[in-house]
Amino acid sequence: MPDMDKPCESRLCLCFPEIYEMGMSNIGMRILYHMLNDMDNIICERCFAPFIDFGNELSKEGVPLFSLDTHKPLTEFDIVGFSIGYEMLYTNVLYMLDLAGIPFRAADRVSLDMPILIAGGPCVVNPEPFAEVFDAIMIGEGEVNLKQFTILYNEYKLAGKSRADFLAAAGKIDGVYIPSFITPIYENGKLMPFNTTVKRAIVPDLDSAYFPTKILVPNIEITHDRAVLELYRGCNNGCRFCQACFFYRPIRSRKLDTLLELGSDLVAQTGYDELSLSSLSTSDYYALDELITGLKSGVCSSTVKLCMPSLRLDTYKEDFMGKGRLGSITFAPEAGSQRLRDVINKNISDDDIRNTIKAAIERGYRGFKLYFMIGLPTETDEDLDGIISIVQLIRDMAKEFSQQKRPINITVATNVFIPKPLTPFQWERQVSREEMYYKQDYLKQRLQHIRNVRYNYHSASVSMIEAVLARGDRRLLPVIEKAYELGAKFDGWSEYFEFRTWQKAFDECGIGMDEYMREWGESEVLPWGFIDHGVTDKYLLSERHKSQEAAVTAACHDGDCRNCGANKLGRCFK
Repeated sequence: MPDMDKPCESRLCLCFPEIYEMGMSNIGMRILYHMLNDMDNIICERCFAPFIDFGNELSKEGVPLFSLDTHKPLTEFDIVGFSIGYEMLYTNVLYMLDLAGIPFRAADRVSLDMPILIAGGPCVVNPEPFAEVFDAIMIGEGEVNLKQFTILYNEYKLAGKSRADFLAAAGKIDGVYIPSFITPIYENGKLMPFNTTVKRAIVPDLDSAYFPTKILVPNIEITHDRAVLELYRGCNNGCRFCQACFFYRPIRSRKLDTLLELGSDLVAQTGYDELSLSSLSTSDYYALDELITGLKSGVCSSTVKLCMPSLRLDTYKEDFMGKGRLGSITFAPEAGSQRLRDVINKNISDDDIRNTIKAAIERGYRGFKLYFMIGLPTETDEDLDGIISIVQLIRDMAKEFSQQKRPINITVATNVFIPKPLTPFQWERQVSREEMYYKQDYLKQRLQHIRNVRYNYHSASVSMIEAVLARGDRRLLPVIEKAYELGAKFDGWSEYFEFRTWQKAFDECGIGMDEYMREWGESEVLPWGFIDHGVTDKYLLSERHKSQEAAVTAACHDGDCRNCGANKLGRCFK
């Protein structure tokens, strides 16, 4: 809880447009909440999306949405910030604003005594579909730009400056995007080049970066109810489908001593009996063996369990397996064939898969979880057959190498590939819903005849809407508003998502989804093209061209730079 007795000039409320159990699991929300409350003259509170039944009661009773910490209405805060983690949360942002009594669009709040609305989170890779909702959007890492933004707000508030004056000054901070300052221009339906650039903010040195160890312990069980230790940011593997890989560059690691100290403090301050290691590719941390050994001999020696995430197939080691549970083991080959793994630059080989499966079976694992994507560029039925082959390989190797008679259980899960912004595949088309259904049914028909195999797949309809929103521009905000008006909320929950609602919203707004699902020309202006995320389009295009030849790019390492452009924001591997 924030210290309500400390001197306070400004009050912020950080909003997570999902339920409490999910929002309290978010490490970014955790870092920013405690960072702001540790600042002078600032009090920060939290707000999560009330579930539908509670939201209905708030509306029925005329009670505006309020903060969790002190029950203060959102309209009484100076700044209200939203962390937007993925596209299907867009209608939940409107849902929370509606419950709070805050007009949806920034243009409708200029003359009102309303809080300044800001947004951050992974979706700011392309903020254009929701840009006109917010007064400011934090591009990059909030430990830098949100802190500077808040300090500047305090100065302008004390000086009695206007909202417009403050936003004009805030727009000069790296990573602070003021949507009202940029007006996209279209000619014959095509977006014209921008005349401005917004540079992403980054934390240059994670060792000196803010990271809380005395954190709020939730009052109910949350989705990831454990202490979390962030090892590093960025990823050196360069998988061509992965937005996070490129968004979080440059690659910056915490030192081993720093992590051992933070891990010890986290366990001591929170009382958690689980400690999870967090990063995009934990097995690539430069001192993982030493870190595991240090934690196991220290805070994780007896009552505290060390939780390892799923690791890359080519980095599984016998000693890593030994640190985990023997119930099931998780792999993410992403594609069934070696050819398609080369297309997407998933640098694992058929031998990596065989060796890891063999080691896991001999170790005693009886459950396997396999994650794949379908709808990838150049994918054919033969690549789908490769998924079946991997499943069969596990079963065959279990018969050959296992000393146990218990059956092997295999879960195959597929997500539909989405050509996300800031990836080498951002120009590719999104496969149609009919193609998604075909591929899902193709696998379902073949996997159902294999014993002890379960097949889970992501909704084709949700994937279609997610792709359109991910690649969207400002013309989509009326669609989002109409979808909410028609009842769309909690769209990430399968039981509440209604494709017909979104289809009707697009139809009523006179906008076709196909425009955002097609292959884009390499010379076209992209809606997010004015943002300098570090990685350059030149590099992304070169990777796209290599994918078309199924040519791989080796992972980057300290002293072996691939010149992606991210190093201009800060030194990689520092």
